[in-house]
Amino acid sequence: MPTNPVPDIVIGRLPIYLRALAHLLAQNKHVISSEELGQRVNISAAQIRKDLSYFGEFGKQGSGYNIAALQAELCRILKIEKERPVVLIGVGDLGHALAYYGGFAKEGFRIVALLDNDPAKIGTEVNGIAIKDAGQLETTIKEKNIQTAIIAVSVDAAQSVADVCVRAGVKAILNYASITLSVPEGVRVQYIDPVAYLQRMMYYL
Repeated sequence: MPTNPVPDIVIGRLPIYLRALAHLLAQNKHVISSEELGQRVNISAAQIRKDLSYFGEFGKQGSGYNIAALQAELCRILKIEKERPVVLIGVGDLGHALAYYGGFAKEGFRIVALLDNDPAKIGTEVNGIAIKDAGQLETTIKEKNIQTAIIAVSVDAAQSVADVCVRAGVKAILNYASITLSVPEGVRVQYIDPVAYLQRMMYYL
C-alpha cells in the first residue's frame, strides 16, 4: 500500500475501473490498454495511469494491463478481496429494496442482519433474513463482527443509530437519511441522497 495519503477522489475512481474490468472479463477479454479503458469509463488514459501509480506498477508499456490481474489488485487495494458482512438498519420500502438488491452479493458485500423498531416487522423475514428488534443492534454487530452498516431510517433516528453502530465497532456507514452524521475520526460515511442529486442536476437544465 502507498506510504503517502491517496486523494479521496482517486479512491472514488477505483470502483469505476473495477466495474469496467468485470464487464470486460464477461466479454472474454484478457488485456486492455489504458486508452481503451479510458474510453470505456470516460476518464483520460493519463489520469488512469496516474491513479494506478499511487499503488505500484501495473501493466507494461505497449502491452497494456492483464484484466484479471488488475481486477484482483484493485480488489486487494479496496479490501474487498473477501466477503464483507453488512448490517441494514431500517426495513421500510427502501430497506426492503436494499435487502433484495442482488448487486451487493455480486460485489462481495453480504447483508447478514436486518433491524427495525416496528413491532409488526420484527420476526418477519425479508430475502431469507429475520428482522431483529433495533434494540439488539449493538449486540448483533459485535456477535457477527460487522464493520459496515447501511442506515435507511428516518432523519430523526439516523444519528442515534449511527452512534450505536460506531460504539459497536462499525467503521464504514452508507447513509440514506438526508442528514449529515457526526462520527469520530476513523469512521467513514458515504451519503446517498437522491433528492440532492436531482437538485444538483436541475442547475444544468
